[in-house]
Amino acid sequence: MRVLIVNTAERTGGAAIAANRLLNALNNNGVEARMLVRDRKTDAPEVFNIPRSWNLKPKFLWERGVIWMANGLKKQGIFQVDIANTGTDITAMDEFRWADVIHLHWVNQGFLSLKNLDRILVSGKPVVVTLHDQWYFTGICHYSGGCEKYQTQCEKCPMLKGRGEDLARRVFDRKLAMYEGRNITFVGCSRWMADLACKSRLTQGHTVTNIPNAIDTSVFKPMDKQAARVRHNLPTDKKLLLFGAQRITDERKGFSFLTEACEHISMHHPTLPGNLGVVVLGGDAEKVKSALPLPVYPVNYLSNEAEIAELYNAVDLFVTPSLQDNLPNTIVEAMSCGVPCVGFNVGGIPEMINHKQDGYVADYCDSIDFAQGISWCLNDSRHPSLCKAARDDALATYSESAVAQHYLKVYQG
Repeated sequence: MRVLIVNTAERTGGAAIAANRLLNALNNNGVEARMLVRDRKTDAPEVFNIPRSWNLKPKFLWERGVIWMANGLKKQGIFQVDIANTGTDITAMDEFRWADVIHLHWVNQGFLSLKNLDRILVSGKPVVVTLHDQWYFTGICHYSGGCEKYQTQCEKCPMLKGRGEDLARRVFDRKLAMYEGRNITFVGCSRWMADLACKSRLTQGHTVTNIPNAIDTSVFKPMDKQAARVRHNLPTDKKLLLFGAQRITDERKGFSFLTEACEHISMHHPTLPGNLGVVVLGGDAEKVKSALPLPVYPVNYLSNEAEIAELYNAVDLFVTPSLQDNLPNTIVEAMSCGVPCVGFNVGGIPEMINHKQDGYVADYCDSIDFAQGISWCLNDSRHPSLCKAARDDALATYSESAVAQHYLKVYQG
């Protein structure tokens, strides 16, 4: 069985990390796998990239430009949608010919166009699509919010405010014609995402299932907390929360709710504030240093998994106030390191955090309940059992062997 994993980037972004981890999981469990990307970051022999002689930046700019013009020359929304009007034909590449199965992940921002996707489907090779967001089963958006038009027919897209309101309908219709009669299996990283996909007109007649993202539990594992704190120059005399995102200021990541929760803790949980700090990991971390009423320890974006695992081990609790999310890699990573998590009851998060067993699931957009969850998890008498449960759940659900076996069954049909 030879599987080609296709993703825009090798290492940048949640989908890239998940795809790369699946590559390793498959190769470590009897499946021969390669990865084809546009943006390559390492020299890994099983990762291949589009030839550099193919000038790709103009394609990305052209797609953004069309969206910008369709949106009435407004910046709003131009990175919330993809129209896949330009890209690269990969079907003539040796890596494509080599594969028995084509496994598509996140292929947007000018990597693969609708025409390119159609050529992949026409090739007759079985195609598996992992749904890191909603784009494959909507017209053009990655997350639909409260919009349910994708269930029947995308039109008058609420994310496009100008003359391009029918752009979503045209892309939706192209996808509908492209998927018809093809051999496609859609895989949601969470049951939540799979359930949304099942409701879309675009997936009717196709198999839809769910398989979680894999993680190397031998890298993301419990370690000595004090040594990890010294390594990352963090205080050894405080309880520490960790909040991380590729871009901290992304509204969907819910940093404002973390701010409100910390303010509530400062006013209503008098025993915590003097002994509590927040580690902020990711882009723009320095910019939010003054936003919280607690000591903040910003950490630049980390790409080395061993260092990331150490950072998780340096904290007592991972907090993720995301307003819409699929199956965050960050929760998988934290749990595998034996770190309990607090998150809102939204998307795939309540599938990952077992309420009051390995963390706390707060009412959606309720910063007071989020603060209560932080306080509850940090209780000295229950915290050790939460840590053990988090690690046990990660081993059972997200280990490489477990996830690889699930995907092997999908590949074999």
